[in-house]
Amino acid sequence: MKLSKESIERLRELLARPAQRIVILSHTNPDGDAVGSSLAWAEVLRTMGHAVTCIVPNKYPYFLDWMPGIGEVVVFKTDTEGRAARAVAGADILFCLDFNAISRLENLSQTIESNTTAVRVLIDHHLSPGEGFDLAFSYPESSSTCFLVYSIIEAMCGTEAITRSMAELLYVGMMTDTGNFAFSFLTPELFRAVAVLVEKGISIPDIHNSVYNAYTEGRARLFGYAINRKMEVIQNGTVAYMSLLEGEMRRFQFQQGDSEGFVNYALTIKKVKMSAMFLAHRKFIRVSLRSRGDVDVNLFARRYFNGGGHKNAAGGKSFVSMRETIDHYVRSVAEFAAEGHLD
Repeated sequence: MKLSKESIERLRELLARPAQRIVILSHTNPDGDAVGSSLAWAEVLRTMGHAVTCIVPNKYPYFLDWMPGIGEVVVFKTDTEGRAARAVAGADILFCLDFNAISRLENLSQTIESNTTAVRVLIDHHLSPGEGFDLAFSYPESSSTCFLVYSIIEAMCGTEAITRSMAELLYVGMMTDTGNFAFSFLTPELFRAVAVLVEKGISIPDIHNSVYNAYTEGRARLFGYAINRKMEVIQNGTVAYMSLLEGEMRRFQFQQGDSEGFVNYALTIKKVKMSAMFLAHRKFIRVSLRSRGDVDVNLFARRYFNGGGHKNAAGGKSFVSMRETIDHYVRSVAEFAAEGHLD
């Protein structure tokens, strides 16, 4: 990945203006990459003398509670004091991290649209970025937004600007968005970046345990239920899916983030090339898609679920019942396979 020198210079000029009010935004259902990149970038901006507010549309998973600076993140959904709206209204710059369109912010997007004067900067690694950004660092070939933020810091300030807390935050996103360095653009540059983060004093075993070994008992039992009772394999054993209704999740004291990783599990089956997870919410069903090899779930999500993402990791939404959603998925998989996309 090679950053545009022109874009780096434009960003440098933008941030050279003193004491600006900056808001960093990330997507609905923020994950390790969204939170890690936001908090690390916020620390960089504060060292430059800027006032920074990090905002997410809804709560991040509980297994990220340990991350440095997490307490400063404003959760829009539960922000009864109006901090998010005031910060957005007064912002000179809006940084959009780990999402490619304002619509990904859902209810928060209306608040964002009310500020028509702030400079909008995109830092993201998803395909097909939306319009309306004054400056865009859009690099789908980056394994994570955290790696992209690391690269921007390196280009603008040098790696000596990275503190241990920033290194921990950046490592979380690099680790989680690559499935613990198992897929997605595993380049020599990525591992050189990890080496720099280790030199800053981070403990990889501690970070791994904090993220992957900090679930509740309810989550463990929910996982067993989902695998044993809800996983279906179709298309001659090459495609799988799981579904969870709200009542099923409540039975296991479901918390935000408890279904993290469920969709990946079916891909441990030798023949399975594509997996889906259908998670019921009050007004819609969230669709998560994963694949391996050349099976393009970004294409599948865009065509059948009005979504998108990456080649091997994408998602979308369904606004019909779970039964109708699953039937639509099964029909769509058959059509997708008939066109040769599952070969």
